[in-house]
Amino acid sequence: MHSEYSVTDGIVRIDDAVAMAKADGMPALALTDASNVFGMVKFYSAARAAGIKPVIGVDCWIQNGKDRDKPFRALLLCSSRAGYRRLSELLSRAWLKNQHRARAEIAMGWFAERGTEGLIALSGFAGGDVGHALAGGNAAAAGKLAAAWSKLFPGRYYLEVQRAGAGHTEQLAGATLALAVELRLPVVATHPVQFSLPGDFKAHEARVCISQGYVLGDQRRPTLFTVE
Repeated sequence: MHSEYSVTDGIVRIDDAVAMAKADGMPALALTDASNVFGMVKFYSAARAAGIKPVIGVDCWIQNGKDRDKPFRALLLCSSRAGYRRLSELLSRAWLKNQHRARAEIAMGWFAERGTEGLIALSGFAGGDVGHALAGGNAAAAGKLAAAWSKLFPGRYYLEVQRAGAGHTEQLAGATLALAVELRLPVVATHPVQFSLPGDFKAHEARVCISQGYVLGDQRRPTLFTVE
């Protein structure tokens, strides 16, 4: 879930999200804003007050060593205080020392340097390096990448599948599941949330346009999100 604190995309208000989760009887709710934890304290307090377990995480940019203009995505979730401290260190290092085009990017080598205890990693589905390789038909490369992630996050790396209305979703989900069976890796189904209700889609698109410097009516602008 990207809240209004994600800055570049996301218009979900934290109080609204917690209220909707409580109404749905959800036992837990995660906040995974883009490259920051600005909303963490407000989210944690609101969730606890509503009797919902708060899960803290971040939707991260992972540096692409072959092309800095095409970084990958990965979702990191905290399972302990140690994990939160590691995540804070990674984000601070990315913002202070490894920005590219206003993106704070985490280098893969950092995980091995400082360890990953207390962190859970999700593959990022289509936005992750494994997803990119699978979408390009390179199952061998995807397998090597997934194995490397699994080694960095032993027992804490999950291949992600989604059905959010984007093209080729079913084909990529099938390839991801096949890879998971081959490598004996766990799979988790996630759903990217940037707004609370389908009717909020156009307002969210306006926010994305402001961030990217496009006009809402521009037919040439990239469409990164769907009503789903």
